[in-house]
Amino acid sequence: MNKVRARGESIRQFIFEQIGDHHHDIAAVTAEHFGISRQAVNKHLQRLVEEKALVAHGETKARRYALRPLDIWHKTYPIESKLTEGGVWRSDIGPAFEHLPENIRDIWHYGFTEMFNNVIDHAQASSVTVHFKRTAMASELMIIDDGMGIFRKIQDALGLLDERHAVLELAKGKFTTDPFNHSGEGIFFTSRMFDCFDIISGDVYFTHHFEADEDWILEAGNVSGTQVWMKINNHTARNVKKVFDQYTAGDDFGFDKTVVPVQLAQYGDDKLVSRSQAKRLLARVDRFKVVILDFEGVETIGQAFADEVFRVFTHKHPQIDLVHIHTTDAVMRMIKRATAGGYPPEN
Repeated sequence: MNKVRARGESIRQFIFEQIGDHHHDIAAVTAEHFGISRQAVNKHLQRLVEEKALVAHGETKARRYALRPLDIWHKTYPIESKLTEGGVWRSDIGPAFEHLPENIRDIWHYGFTEMFNNVIDHAQASSVTVHFKRTAMASELMIIDDGMGIFRKIQDALGLLDERHAVLELAKGKFTTDPFNHSGEGIFFTSRMFDCFDIISGDVYFTHHFEADEDWILEAGNVSGTQVWMKINNHTARNVKKVFDQYTAGDDFGFDKTVVPVQLAQYGDDKLVSRSQAKRLLARVDRFKVVILDFEGVETIGQAFADEVFRVFTHKHPQIDLVHIHTTDAVMRMIKRATAGGYPPEN
């Protein structure tokens, strides 16, 4: 009996995971995957509809299925002195997650309070709106403010030439425009805890997916304020401690390890060839003990760029363990030239 129940749960989980891409042929896809009849799959689908986990549209062969929202709401909060992330969590957000596993509630508690506090303390907004949706498969939440925009604020604080440069600083971690009151760790760790984490502001769209090592930066289309979207599978085994532990390199349990997506330092058809690009890439990484440079999506780098990163920087900061991953053969050749003295040292 336990084997039958376990197989039934596997079939239902598969349906939840695949229905987004196969809403019109989920029965056929599931039947093929498990080697069972479509009639057997239809029994599972019908039960999920009866349990209100799925919603069905159409008749017989034209029937389509979708995850039914089990809970959906939104609320707008005026930014005023008595508004706190803890108060909103206790009154509105926390109760929406009370039926989920403890590790998921902990992730939502961390992610929501960090992102909502950023709005209160940094956004210079007059109001903030929270959208929430939960299905049998996942829960998601969006926080939208009408402030100046997160990337523009970072750009102004650091005197950057482009809002896109602000994304690179967020991707490294340990950045805040208010170091007295904030550690600069909130966005970094929140983006690593959720399956999907997006920030849209101004002309920039920043996204991080849990299964992907790299971050992505895209054109957004002049969005006013800041929009943060977070989504996570309701049944993941991930927890807050595991995510923090991934970025702890020593015995002091501090945030001392970071992964820097090198691709974020190049835009459009730009090539990473100059020392100024290298210095922008390495800004503030001296705050970490281990720096992993992820070259995913970077086809080649120039001599000056490689020299600045792998000879000049490592000479100035011998205490930092600088690691490179996902390098192409062309990138690797330039790194070897810089570290092996393939050309005379430059002043």
